[in-house]
Amino acid sequence: MAHKFNPNNKGKLDDILREREMPPKETLKKLYLKKGEDVLDIGCGIGYFTMAASEIIGDNGKVYATDVSRDMLKELEIRLHKKRKDNVKVIKGFEYDTDIEETLVDFILISNVLHEVEDKKEFLNNYLKKLKNGGKLAIIEWKKTITKSGPPYKERIDIKKLLKIFKEHNIEIIKDIDLTDTHYGVVGIKR
Repeated sequence: MAHKFNPNNKGKLDDILREREMPPKETLKKLYLKKGEDVLDIGCGIGYFTMAASEIIGDNGKVYATDVSRDMLKELEIRLHKKRKDNVKVIKGFEYDTDIEETLVDFILISNVLHEVEDKKEFLNNYLKKLKNGGKLAIIEWKKTITKSGPPYKERIDIKKLLKIFKEHNIEIIKDIDLTDTHYGVVGIKR
């Protein structure tokens, strides 16, 4: 069974070191998130990337933030209320699906989640149904190296394997990028 992030450690998701190493707004821009796009943030947690996506897309876009943890979503709702973010909809998700009212989005973000999923093919097949043709899929994952924090080494996804997964799902890779010493990102277009 895959290692799952413990919601009791949610404070780690928003610490100053993480923000310094991987600033959320700049990271999303590197992955080609644009103003006016509708975004599905899968495994949003407490909203580390959700909040930044909300700023980037502006009033003409919408962020659908989904997570399997009610505790994480409650924390996100508190943050959204404090920041008066009206372009974010918080949705309780399930591991292999979420209900976003049959809406198709322009951009799907999956950050530090895919390594936790047992059946990656089913997971991506279900979520890619929510992505418009020509829409972008961006995945951020832990590098397959040994580090002090993060998931166990054996559960990390090597970038070559992730690139293969993109191709298997008809996602045309437009960029793979070294984001930090511990993370990489891949973005592609659904064809």
